[in-house]
Amino acid sequence: MQITGNTILITGGGSGIGRRLAESFHKKGNQVIVAGRRQQLLDEVTSANPGIKSLLLDISDQDSIRSFSQQVAQDYPGLNVLINNAGIAKAEDLKSPPDYLEDAEAIVTTNLLGPIRLTAALLPLLQNQPHSAIFTVSSGLAFVPNAATPTYSATKAAIHSYSVSLRHQLKSTTTEVIEIIPPYVQTQLTGEQQTIDPRAMPLDEFITEVMDILANHPTVEEVVVERCKPLRFAAENGNADMMFQTRNP
Repeated sequence: MQITGNTILITGGGSGIGRRLAESFHKKGNQVIVAGRRQQLLDEVTSANPGIKSLLLDISDQDSIRSFSQQVAQDYPGLNVLINNAGIAKAEDLKSPPDYLEDAEAIVTTNLLGPIRLTAALLPLLQNQPHSAIFTVSSGLAFVPNAATPTYSATKAAIHSYSVSLRHQLKSTTTEVIEIIPPYVQTQLTGEQQTIDPRAMPLDEFITEVMDILANHPTVEEVVVERCKPLRFAAENGNADMMFQTRNP
């Protein structure tokens, strides 16, 4: 993928990784549209970055995705990059059903069904362009799960598998499929404390490395920063079980 001259839609673009990606791509000369559920956060992005556009989207709602996709096709007919970034995470105690089931179902709907539905809705538009790309955002936890966030980890594993299959099915088309695999990053994904957790990778460092990979490796299929490689390649290196036990005492 070329990182300039695109029209890019980023879900979950009001904060965290989504916002920083939006700002970075905008600075590279792309038309960027951020989408999310909270208008206030979207307004903060567009106010701080003149030229970035915003659209409301509830990624957990199928009707919202349908109407949103129609609006995107009407307002941005040249859309050629979709970044499925929106996601939620919550700790769950699996020993206490059914207390966690509502959270688990919301995580599956947002993290897995949302990207699948939005990709299906926008794929005809994307494939109408000379070149296009679909980004998915999984996690290092797709490869070595965090037992405290089992459903989140499971949805990210599913997103990785979905990305592999989507890439294979689209290999004869002009649509690329690129998976971004973050490590633990200083965002508000699990709450305010994560933004200052010294164990987490600073957000700006993560985004800088991601953009460098995309710029220097235009045919990359998986964007894996150095800090995430031990998780991503744990199985290939034969130490997945050890890493799981170490990270989940």
